[in-house]
Amino acid sequence: MDTAPAPDADSPAGKGKALVDDTAAAIRARILSGEIPIGAQLRQAELAGLLGVSRTPVREALRQLQAGGLIEVLPHRGAVVRVPAPWEVREAYEVRAELEGLACVRAVRAITPDVLRELRAANETVRAVSGRPAPDAGASPSTAANDCFHTLIHTVAGNQRLARAIKDVNEAFPRNVSALVLHDNPRHREDNIREHELIVEALAAEDAERARGAMKAHVISAGEQLARWYEQRSATVFTG
Repeated sequence: MDTAPAPDADSPAGKGKALVDDTAAAIRARILSGEIPIGAQLRQAELAGLLGVSRTPVREALRQLQAGGLIEVLPHRGAVVRVPAPWEVREAYEVRAELEGLACVRAVRAITPDVLRELRAANETVRAVSGRPAPDAGASPSTAANDCFHTLIHTVAGNQRLARAIKDVNEAFPRNVSALVLHDNPRHREDNIREHELIVEALAAEDAERARGAMKAHVISAGEQLARWYEQRSATVFTG
């Protein structure tokens, strides 16, 4: 069965699609960073003014984000940032645990003393910033530091498709919430740092299965903490 060809990038249709994609990416980035919080209304006129575009690409971008599950349309409220259900978080992190465990197995084959030093330094940064007050909006230092630790492993693993799959799971939920979880729970902050240490120890020992197990346990724990955070707050987030 024939399919319609994609519009030429230089044609009006192609330029229009690129503008919608760029607009959707800009809105998505603001949601994932927490600049636009969960439960917030997404008003087309405000977004158009913020992004310097007309309402038409904003409207199409919101449809794109709705299809991806990041936002939803509610009666009497319109488009809002969707509040993830706890079971969705647990399922996603179950998948992420397997993917990140595989990244550790692959990383063992290519680990170097320099990478181990970088991982330990990244974890020390996590320790230094994770107790700071979480910002109400924008990128969180603790999220950035934690992402740096994990991204180092993904890079050493040397599988771009695997790294993209992990990134897709991470971007299913607003990233700033993980920082809020760490800020709200000092014990979880310490557990997070110690779990990172166990991962580094296994990588340093070139023990692939221990590294896989340590990473899987770490990700499952993080997912459970995140799911509980949503459980505790879902009743207080106005969703219509």
